[in-house]
Amino acid sequence: MRAIWKGALTFGLVNVPVKLYSATEDHDVPLHMVHDADGGRIRFQRRCEVCGKVVAYDHIDKAYDDGERTVVLTEDDLSTLPEERGREIDVVEFVPNEQIDPIMLDRSYFLEPDGRSVKAYTLLRRTLEDEDRTAIVQFALRQRTRLAAVRVRGKVLMLQTLLWDDEVREADFESLAGTVRLSAREKEMSAELIRSFASDFRPGQFTDEYQEQLRELVERKLDTGEALPTDATKGDEEEGEVLDLMEALRRSVERNRGKGAKRTKPAAKGSSPSKKPTAKGSSPSKKPAAKKRKAG
Repeated sequence: MRAIWKGALTFGLVNVPVKLYSATEDHDVPLHMVHDADGGRIRFQRRCEVCGKVVAYDHIDKAYDDGERTVVLTEDDLSTLPEERGREIDVVEFVPNEQIDPIMLDRSYFLEPDGRSVKAYTLLRRTLEDEDRTAIVQFALRQRTRLAAVRVRGKVLMLQTLLWDDEVREADFESLAGTVRLSAREKEMSAELIRSFASDFRPGQFTDEYQEQLRELVERKLDTGEALPTDATKGDEEEGEVLDLMEALRRSVERNRGKGAKRTKPAAKGSSPSKKPTAKGSSPSKKPAAKKRKAG
């Protein structure tokens, strides 16, 4: 595993340098979209709506739109925020384990002692275990202030980010507003049914059957030759850029034509459209209009 963040777990005068690792990973079969007619790969592009060009990540900033104005926030702007510069996981309080509502749990990370902090790390882990407590902490990660819980998992301290209180919805369903009467017999039968399924949770006995079947399907198609050369699914990127540019130019021309049509005033009723000037030396088909008399 590769550490994604380094900092220090701090409470009181205690400072425990730690490394942060993602505790979970995705096991889904990676799939992408293709055109059903020829198998060509379909790509999503980061296209600028002003110039029509495809923009690389290096030239993309973030922005806030209030409906009428847009504020652009560069990487330099965001790096000036005090919370983003912090490299500490600050312990706010230690709470009983059962007070952490599972609905608030977000992402999970492993904490590893960094450098010579093994003793302080182990002392904190054992104290949390003995006291049946969880540390509530705050820290900054990837341009966001995080609320998290640090708890014991085996020999490791695990950090689990928490949703903020206003991010958890309240369940208020009209269908549950009334009173439901349950007989003693119904409750006993329900309890018997639950007891018949009673067991200890062993995560290893469960597998993602859909992903296993999907892998088998992919392998079967590979074995039977139902596959395309990968290069055949990719188009000419340079040609694509030209086509994209032509499309952007075409749309720009159409947009400008639309604006020109709006600016052109309709001719007055009974008036004839203006004539193009005749070339030098050519005879006009009609007599020139009489000169206007000067005022005065």
